[in-house]
Amino acid sequence: MRSILIPVKDLARAKQRLAVLMTQEERTQLAWAMLENTFAAAQCSSADRVAVVTLYQPAIDLAEKFGMEVILETEQISESASVDFGSREVTECGAEAVLRLPIDLPLITTEDIEAILTADQPLPSVVIVPSRDGTGTNAILRRPPTLFPSHFGPGSLAKHIKEAEAANATCTLLDLPRIALDIDEPDDIVELLNRGQATPICDLLASLNIEQRLKI
Repeated sequence: MRSILIPVKDLARAKQRLAVLMTQEERTQLAWAMLENTFAAAQCSSADRVAVVTLYQPAIDLAEKFGMEVILETEQISESASVDFGSREVTECGAEAVLRLPIDLPLITTEDIEAILTADQPLPSVVIVPSRDGTGTNAILRRPPTLFPSHFGPGSLAKHIKEAEAANATCTLLDLPRIALDIDEPDDIVELLNRGQATPICDLLASLNIEQRLKI
């Protein structure tokens, strides 16, 4: 059984590094739009289950509307802690592999998710989609789910590869441009707009006149 795990934190103070470009209300609106897009892409995938690990009530309500499993946290320490907690929970329910997806991938599609699931190998194994700058981990599938601890944050790709080597696991790196683009900095917004893809998130940014603010 393969599960998708989506960690969601409180979005009230989402995307602080975009504060020079957007108000907090706009940043929360952007984060919510990306969350909805991620949920929709995951729901249509061939994964056996999709679980959302969170204590954020709006995300709980949306997950239930999508028919997704909700794993309730009592506290949120970090994304790594949330993912590892969720991975243990779904393992107890029979998951043999878990794909962690963040919610800040504005271009993610079901096709991208299927590409990761197709690359899954017999255990022990890991499939990683690096970030656009080649240092982060934008998606990771582990078989078994608790193969090694998560290390999300700066330099996470190298840390996860090192963990895979220590576990004698097959490690596959996938180049998936849509998943490689995550939104953290204004430059990421520029990259998204430069790609010119017609998506609801790009439409949202257009409605906020972000391009004019960036002067691109």
